[in-house]
Amino acid sequence: MIASAGAMAALAALALPALSRADTASADPSSGRAVVYRVPIRGAGDPQKLLAGGFDVLEKRQGKDLFVLGDPAVGERLHRLGFSWSVDRTLPGGRSSARTAPGAGVNDTYYGGYRTVDAQYAHLDQTIAAHPGLATVVTYGQSWRKQNGQPGGYDLKAVCITKLTQGDCRLDPNSAKPRFFLMSQIHAREITTGEVSWRWIDYLTGSYGTDPTVTALLDSTEMWVVPIANPDGVDIVQQGGDNPNLQRKNADDTNGSSCDWNGQIGIDLNRNAGTHWGASGTSDQPCDETYLGPNSDSETENSALENLFRELYPAVRGGGDSAPAPADTRGVMITLHSDAGMVLFPWEYDHTVHTGNDAALRAMAARMGSITGYQYGQAGEILYDAAGGTDDWTYDKLGLASFTIEVGDSDGRGCDGFLPPYSCQDGYFWPKLRPALLYAAQHAASPYRTTSGG
Repeated sequence: MIASAGAMAALAALALPALSRADTASADPSSGRAVVYRVPIRGAGDPQKLLAGGFDVLEKRQGKDLFVLGDPAVGERLHRLGFSWSVDRTLPGGRSSARTAPGAGVNDTYYGGYRTVDAQYAHLDQTIAAHPGLATVVTYGQSWRKQNGQPGGYDLKAVCITKLTQGDCRLDPNSAKPRFFLMSQIHAREITTGEVSWRWIDYLTGSYGTDPTVTALLDSTEMWVVPIANPDGVDIVQQGGDNPNLQRKNADDTNGSSCDWNGQIGIDLNRNAGTHWGASGTSDQPCDETYLGPNSDSETENSALENLFRELYPAVRGGGDSAPAPADTRGVMITLHSDAGMVLFPWEYDHTVHTGNDAALRAMAARMGSITGYQYGQAGEILYDAAGGTDDWTYDKLGLASFTIEVGDSDGRGCDGFLPPYSCQDGYFWPKLRPALLYAAQHAASPYRTTSGG
């Protein structure tokens, strides 16, 4: 990435030669070698110590171990902070800035088949052309580059899928039908998530009228999908081609336009949302992976997305962390990340604080965890606390039943990492995620009436 791995190569599950501590400490960062460090966690404060230290702590945990991505010099930084580590894997790397050739519509791909932003948007156009009675596309804003007149910027787009009747898919929080919302790639380098959204769109539109479950769902529910929440960031990723740049953040470089090999321009959109902004798991250093931005909701990608949420869902929850949303609240939101293999729910900013709807959220997360084979819990219970995320915002401001699914390889199938082989998408991830998404969508009408039995 232009990220903490400096536009490095694919983070696939490769059996590459490991570096010893001596090799890692003495290696030249300019060589472009990227290292995934396995760091044992000794106490409750260690995850926040790593995040506050500006390390690129991956959204992954195994037992008590976390994983840090960086150049060969990061090992010494970890050592100076008192952390022991071992090398989980090493990766070839190098900056890549050459733009891809003009796209070929839905066939515009990189890294073995992953869809570019242009392909994702062409897919939306193809969907509404093929299914005019089921789908409509909404442009809800502009990316940072486009808003600022820079080359390579994009519109921000969502698709609404339902059996269209009068009044459906309007930007009106008082909708006749309940709404299920799925979004992907707010962290650009987590490219599996965009592929899941692509398949979800095709599954819904292609199954209507033949699959009774999907037919009943689309007759009764609006299904909203944002396949690319951070298109500028994804554009940086795809410029690497077969060696994708592991860009996590957006392209906003106004707070730091020059970052070294172990840094990254941009703002972490999943730390920028205006809920408990600046609390745990964030950094105020512009080149850090968890840089929260100059102020809450400073980024157009976030403010536009939040405006869309407000136009789709009524604000039904009172103030205070423990105030519940009413039992008859409608709507479910899932934001996809990778690759921890977890189902998370608010509060993510502090796992010692529970929402007023904790029992119902925990029950739904448990069911989705059972379906996928993933762990479930508040982020700090099973991963680490992190403030300013999408699911905390939608629950906090609207009372919306909100979840993060960390798409990961929980079965040792060789599909771990941010950039797994493309064959993992149809062969592994989609069969795992489809029934979990279907379950969540079926509960959009009354998520807080869910029992532990699902």
